[in-house]
Amino acid sequence: MPIVCATNFSDAAHRACEAAALLARKAGEPLLLVHVLLTDSVRAFGKPLLEAAEAALGDEARRLEKLGAQVQRTLLEGEPAAALQDFAVKQGATLMVTAAPSQDTPFLGLGGTVDRLAQSLEVPLFVAREVATLEAWARGERPLRVMLGVDRSLPFEAARDWVKGLRKLGPVELVGGRVFWAQEEAIRLGVEHPLGFGDVTPALREALEKEAAVLVEPLAEGGKPVRVRLEVGVGRIADHLVALAAEEKVDLLVVGTHHRRALAKLWSVSHHALRLAKMSVVCVPSRAATRGPDVELPQVRTVLVTTDFSELGDRAIAYGCALAPPGGTVHLLHVTPTQMSPEQVGALNQQLEQLVPRAAAQGGRKVQVEVAAGGDVAGVITQAAERHCADLICMGTHGRTGMLRMVMGSVAQAVMARTDRPVVLVRSPTT
Repeated sequence: MPIVCATNFSDAAHRACEAAALLARKAGEPLLLVHVLLTDSVRAFGKPLLEAAEAALGDEARRLEKLGAQVQRTLLEGEPAAALQDFAVKQGATLMVTAAPSQDTPFLGLGGTVDRLAQSLEVPLFVAREVATLEAWARGERPLRVMLGVDRSLPFEAARDWVKGLRKLGPVELVGGRVFWAQEEAIRLGVEHPLGFGDVTPALREALEKEAAVLVEPLAEGGKPVRVRLEVGVGRIADHLVALAAEEKVDLLVVGTHHRRALAKLWSVSHHALRLAKMSVVCVPSRAATRGPDVELPQVRTVLVTTDFSELGDRAIAYGCALAPPGGTVHLLHVTPTQMSPEQVGALNQQLEQLVPRAAAQGGRKVQVEVAAGGDVAGVITQAAERHCADLICMGTHGRTGMLRMVMGSVAQAVMARTDRPVVLVRSPTT
């Protein structure tokens, strides 16, 4: 699959073209060198402009061929970002490389070509800056130091897949960067809230470290876990992430992108990271995630099971244990509407333990019981799922419909509405 490199023949673009040529040579893929002319300019200057652009494109292609790349050149007309996006789709490109956006573009480049590409491009966008480190990596002289922005999102999963592919081309020293807002994360995880915006409680840090380790685990090599830097954020996350990348002295910062538009870009990590970083940046959209036959099967290691001690709730326990693989963990949860005494909690824990099937222990499964209090039962369940990094939630449902559902409500329905984790619902067999 080809790599596309966009050039406007500036000094920065020449360096970006060199980076693209090195990547294409490493990957054994053709390099598609592209320049876009504005339609109005072509109308105004006609053939002389076309000939000059073709000559400059040819000179650049020959220069890059000396670096060992197989170069094909193309001259396009139209609005640059739109023309490049259409070209990348038609060519089935796997990556687009460009120079960093101009620093003098008004309003942080809200109308710049590179920024518009980052908003709409369906393939990863490589914004090249320091090319010398990439050259040394391409020659096998040193590993490439990479920081991956970590969070729970589809763009992150796509960025993680891209890093996997990069590792196939050469050695990579990887570190994760996880920037978070403490108050928001404490609410999501259902742990004690920090007193100040910059404070982190031990329980919150422990939960976030556990979650980060799970998120980057697919990138572990040789049993060695990926190191993740946790940083509490005050203000824009991108500022902290770029600062972390600078502290780690990485050559490349990789972030997922949600393709935020309009005012939403004020909170866009990828948009501001692309602008602020002094190193090269790769923005990976969710559409670039691995799909089809090459997708890896998800691993189910942790299952959260809930029961209200009803016949149907207890029935879900066996299913939850069955869903956990050998060596996996089952978190068995019961939610009480009010706070209970330690003695009452101990009695409920014993009751939960007595409901665990003996066969659940086969294969080294671990079953951990928990009693939590809260009037919002669905909220407590979703917080527990986040805190334990559950791969699945398993719970019973009475399958109420019509007026009965409107009057009594449905905890299962509320959980499914609030969580983005898979939910397995266990119902009673019909008689």
